Amino acid sequence: MRKLLHVNASPRGAASSSYQAGQETVAHLLRREPSLQIFERCLGMAPLPHLDAAWNAASLMPAAARGDQEHSILALSEELIGELETADMVLISTPMHNFSLPATLKTWVDYVVRPNRTFHSTPDGKIGLLKNRPVRIIVSSGGALEPPASWQPDFITPYLHHIFGTLGVGDVEVIRLDNMNRGPDAVATSRARFAHWLAGFRF
Repeated sequence: MRKLLHVNASPRGAASSSYQAGQETVAHLLRREPSLQIFERCLGMAPLPHLDAAWNAASLMPAAARGDQEHSILALSEELIGELETADMVLISTPMHNFSLPATLKTWVDYVVRPNRTFHSTPDGKIGLLKNRPVRIIVSSGGALEPPASWQPDFITPYLHHIFGTLGVGDVEVIRLDNMNRGPDAVATSRARFAHWLAGFRF
């Protein structure tokens, strides 16, 4: 039985365009593969605690030197990394906040990108320790992102490509729903682009 990890970063729940698109994608995949096991990590509705100095120290400590306290501090990180490791595919649905990731999603990234756990640092750069798997990212934005009217920078797409590449995951694709606050015609155009993408979506 294959597993899908769905990470939803919107704090607006069902009112969010990215949340709606994410749920449509999950439903589409289940129609194609009814046995697909879905695990939802709803960061927007249940935010992760921010990292602190104790977490940072425990994460940088050699594994052999960690005691019960350090293992307890890193337990949530291990849980989140475990969700990634056991997933055959990852779906992330997120709004754009101030041209970039919501704080909830950035915190998730900080928990799962750990030296000597999900990547190694070498003189030639970082080497990811996770196996490659499909990662699909839905990004929604109130303003324009697509040409020819694009004026709003998108720092989410290159950032998440680089983050997953650091983990060893290169099969990353982003679909963007922009202009979601620019009236019904703009929304219809964006939704049509998403529907076309979804129709051909398999993994």
